[in-house]
Amino acid sequence: MLLARAGLRVLVVDRAAYGADTVSTHALLRGGVMQLARWGLLDRIAEAGTPAVGRCIFHYGSRELEVMIKPRAGVDALYAPRRTVLDPILVDAARDAGADVRFGVSVTGLVGNGRVTGVVGHDEHGRAFAANARIIVGADGIGSSVARLVGAPKEQSADGGAAFIYGYGEGLPADRYQLWYRPGVAAGSFPTNHGQACVFVASPPERMRRELRNGAGPAYANLLAEAAPELPDGVRDLGRLRVFAGRRTGYVRRSHGPGWALVGDAGYYKDPITSHGLTDALRDAELLSRAIIAAASDETAEPMALASYQSVRDRLSARLFAVTDQIASFRWDLDRIPGLLTEVSDSMADEMTCLGELDALHELKEAT
Repeated sequence: MLLARAGLRVLVVDRAAYGADTVSTHALLRGGVMQLARWGLLDRIAEAGTPAVGRCIFHYGSRELEVMIKPRAGVDALYAPRRTVLDPILVDAARDAGADVRFGVSVTGLVGNGRVTGVVGHDEHGRAFAANARIIVGADGIGSSVARLVGAPKEQSADGGAAFIYGYGEGLPADRYQLWYRPGVAAGSFPTNHGQACVFVASPPERMRRELRNGAGPAYANLLAEAAPELPDGVRDLGRLRVFAGRRTGYVRRSHGPGWALVGDAGYYKDPITSHGLTDALRDAELLSRAIIAAASDETAEPMALASYQSVRDRLSARLFAVTDQIASFRWDLDRIPGLLTEVSDSMADEMTCLGELDALHELKEAT
């Protein structure tokens, strides 16, 4: 949206019409809500029936800690929209800003000699597709074709990786995020659209594989009963369940080069257990958009602008990347997990400060 509003030609291509729901992309944290509000999209999220969440409740074994969402930077609630709600709102806003959006496109190759100048692939009908651009942005997820084709190296790798089972149930409070922690297992509930909540359970992958021998339903019920015994029995039988096996661990890739850049999970991925994935994606999309705008009028400024994008992204992500790895490893006990979650909160405060500075910079440029 920022690129299109700046008068730059933007072509967005994707394989699928809208993204799939995952644990990580459900819960928008304060930074993501702040950006949607600034872009004028938060009202649409609320109008679609997404509950406003006013508190987070953390359960550490038998202990409970309630944290209220205090108004800050224009944010007085959190939201966890389904991707089938959020994605159309983002796509419509991009189109309204002037972007050309095309679905069903598979990118199979890059064009250029020393510098990427375009992509080739196939459209939804299998016909050859080609597009040229000053900068090609790979926003194509964990299995990024762009990252593979440019040979983007991993500059950091995590060790821990949690496995998840999640589904959607009714009858849970709509005004709170809830998170449960017990040794070797965790669970969470995020209220979302249609009167439902996304309810997940997580464990180390080895434990999950053992539990899944009897099927996803029994595994989900057993792990959830252990992690969150306070939940009603009906929540442990939600019908269709999704399994995230935890086979991938986090990484930070080099995310820029001549004529290309990576954003979202294509460039930086961490375990979903801290539920920061979508907030990361919105933040980094804005950082990269601002870098591209800065480089648009002067090709010689491009390397520094893109390098600065990655530098800021890495600085804002470093603490959260490290603490997420520790939480996803499950090498913690009930005395240590509150401190780890405090580190998560502190890292998000740094993020909010940075996003606030971007607002101030924008307002200064508008005034001048």
